[in-house]
Amino acid sequence: MSMVDAMGRIDQIQARLLQLAQGQNVRAQAAAPATSASATTFASSLSDAMATSGATAGSTVANPAAVIGSDVAAAAQKYLGVPYVFGGEDASGMDCSGLVQKVFADLGIEVPRLVSGQMTIGTEVASLAEARPGDLIVTGGGDHILIYAGDNKVIHAPYPGRSVSLVDAYMTDAQITTIRRVIPAEATAVAASSTGASTDIVTAALAALARNGA
Repeated sequence: MSMVDAMGRIDQIQARLLQLAQGQNVRAQAAAPATSASATTFASSLSDAMATSGATAGSTVANPAAVIGSDVAAAAQKYLGVPYVFGGEDASGMDCSGLVQKVFADLGIEVPRLVSGQMTIGTEVASLAEARPGDLIVTGGGDHILIYAGDNKVIHAPYPGRSVSLVDAYMTDAQITTIRRVIPAEATAVAASSTGASTDIVTAALAALARNGA
């Protein structure tokens, strides 16, 4: 069930509650509040749950679990041309690890600031031939980090005097310290995560209702 489907289901629940509150001769579902006060309480609980999750009616909950590797590569490309600045981590200037941290932050994913931390996250990829868009390539024992963009291309902030660039993957496996896959290369369990987020909203509202004894 997608977020849109879930919101449609929520609308159905609210309509059902209103029917019950208005005294129509419809047998109440066991989990459904049966009075006007209950309907009001449920609506309030639902609103609170949606606000907590960051959702609004008809919207999609922001969910880092839905991000895939190609999203990382695409997010990195918007920083092409940004000048290299040692210690920089925004569009005014950034170094190699600052670029990585900023790109993942844009997608709602927190990663360490320095290469020494970034090179330990995710799972190991055996070789450059197995790299997928969004993978992180570390060279020089941890001196430099790049984002694999696909088609044997990488995006990185090279060194002072240069800017964030999309270039051919110039390194060999012998020159690579590690390749890290932080997020899935393909869409996996995205539908499940969306369903989980949708279900959690309704569950939270019903739980609040139960606590209030409605």
